[in-house]
Amino acid sequence: MATYISLTRLTDQGMRAVKDTTQRADAVKALAGKFGATIKDICWTLGQYDIVVVIESQDEQSADAFGLSIGALGNTRSETLRAFSSEEMKGVLTRVG
Repeated sequence: MATYISLTRLTDQGMRAVKDTTQRADAVKALAGKFGATIKDICWTLGQYDIVVVIESQDEQSADAFGLSIGALGNTRSETLRAFSSEEMKGVLTRVG
């Protein structure tokens, strides 16, 4: 499973319903399974991003479809990054010339 980090901002719509953010997070966790993904952690943050989500997904297409489905709801906009574990990074480094 690949790991992804989603840096998320609440939209105006999401801010108007901010009191429901933890309930929406529970719904997002349930929805992830339909895309072959698992939410490993959700953290609400201060600063440039409002929420940081750690996601595991079977492949990039599933992760992208999941992210687009969440974005289409209109409460958040996110930037998703592929993350590598130490073991995965060691494999990458074996290919460095």
